[in-house]
Amino acid sequence: MKEHYDFANMKGEKNPYTKYLKQPVTMRLDRDSVEYFKSLAEETGVPYQTLINLYLRDCAINHRKLKMQWAS
Repeated sequence: MKEHYDFANMKGEKNPYTKYLKQPVTMRLDRDSVEYFKSLAEETGVPYQTLINLYLRDCAINHRKLKMQWAS
């Protein structure tokens, strides 16, 4: 590798993949849910955070809504 690169004549272009970048968030999940996705990760070889992201993306794409009933 060169010790010095000249970027003065470089043409700047926007990253075409910017819209696909992930946003870091802090989320509190119960241990059972995390363990479930970690076990799936071991089976599939896909990182558990990626599996969670894929599941949430699938829910968003298909407009799935949680059906909850509170105890009376």
